Amino acid sequence: MRRLRFTIGKLVVRAELFDTPTADAIYGAVPFESRVATWGGEVYFPAPVRQDREDAAREVIEAGELAYRADGDVIVIGFGPTPRSEGSEIRLAAPANVWGRAVDDVHRLKEVEGGQLVRIEVDD
Repeated sequence: MRRLRFTIGKLVVRAELFDTPTADAIYGAVPFESRVATWGGEVYFPAPVRQDREDAAREVIEAGELAYRADGDVIVIGFGPTPRSEGSEIRLAAPANVWGRAVDDVHRLKEVEGGQLVRIEVDD
């Protein structure tokens, strides 16, 4: 299975990729670096990928799912409720392609501050 590693400061989150066109595109673009932003219980950042919204795109994701928003070309990692959430759900700003799942605890992402550098690379 293909895996990626996201490093933000001292925080490392490893993830397994699904078999989707979006996962293929992102895997093909690594390694790259970006600057993170936060929005409630999500961390997101621009990716050097251009991918259309897939038929299975959705607004509500589970903690640790990796998503890609075609409107903005950003990768999103959800770990808790956002300003659009109802109750404890993780509702994104727009429907997104779900392309992987974190294997590490994503709740530590609440420590991340906007503007931090994230490095994305293959995790051997």
